[in-house]
Amino acid sequence: MRGREGSGLVRGVACGIVGATLATALGATPGSAAQTEAAMPFLPHQALYDLSLVKSRRSPSVDAVQGRIAYTFAGSACEGYTTEFRQVSRIEAGEGEPKLSDLRSISWEDGAGKSYRFHIETRMDNAIAKVVDGEAEQGAKGVVVRLKQPNKKTVTLDASTVFPTEQVRRILAAARAGKSLLELVVYDGSDNGEKLYNTLAVIGPAVPGDRATGKPDITGADSRLHKLTRWPVTVSYYDRSEESGKGEQTPVYAMSFELYENGVSRALTFDYNDFVVGGVMTRYDPQAAKPCK
Repeated sequence: MRGREGSGLVRGVACGIVGATLATALGATPGSAAQTEAAMPFLPHQALYDLSLVKSRRSPSVDAVQGRIAYTFAGSACEGYTTEFRQVSRIEAGEGEPKLSDLRSISWEDGAGKSYRFHIETRMDNAIAKVVDGEAEQGAKGVVVRLKQPNKKTVTLDASTVFPTEQVRRILAAARAGKSLLELVVYDGSDNGEKLYNTLAVIGPAVPGDRATGKPDITGADSRLHKLTRWPVTVSYYDRSEESGKGEQTPVYAMSFELYENGVSRALTFDYNDFVVGGVMTRYDPQAAKPCK
């Protein structure tokens, strides 16, 4: 198989799951738009998601994907949000050897969405892990990124850029307001730590908590989730550096999921254009939340 299938899955997980889908256990910031719209406090929790191939669109095809995501979220709007994440996947395609990818990350974002710290390690097969480490902060003239790895340097990004937790907070605020589209420029530290994504979130109609899920998973065993509204969401990620303004741009990848109002996500789907991967929640452990003082 060609290497981009494996790296694409890792990149998508790094940018998408860490940044947008599995970082959905986020909290409302005091005085933020989310709070003015009566946002529910977000729930610290641990979750496991089993990954498998849904479909392959090209020839030679991706024949199988097996993997697992382990995710832990902790924190509050006062102390900020910490996300720990690991994803291991095995990808089979054609007659070549299966590719094994291993991604680990830990990140922290303050409750106001102004500061962001991240450490991401990606490894393909037995190669040396690629490390991206740094911090970013909203400033008067834009977002200032100070990278430690892979290269020590400082980069200034567009002032409209948002970090992953702020992205999802805005998606939920838009969902509660009945909006169906939301465009944002997102930075999450992935790739070499300098990449920006234009994102388009398509938000479906609210689903009442008493309506059964289409495909059952572990969320069906938690009666607390049965009382909560959820929204079907699809977020497409476009490489901002390739933006030409001519014609329709193809997203690098798109991710779909159902997002509960307390920040829990279920029914994950990752579309990498050539193939599609699904993620089913197999474990869900809510944690005690610490209220802001």
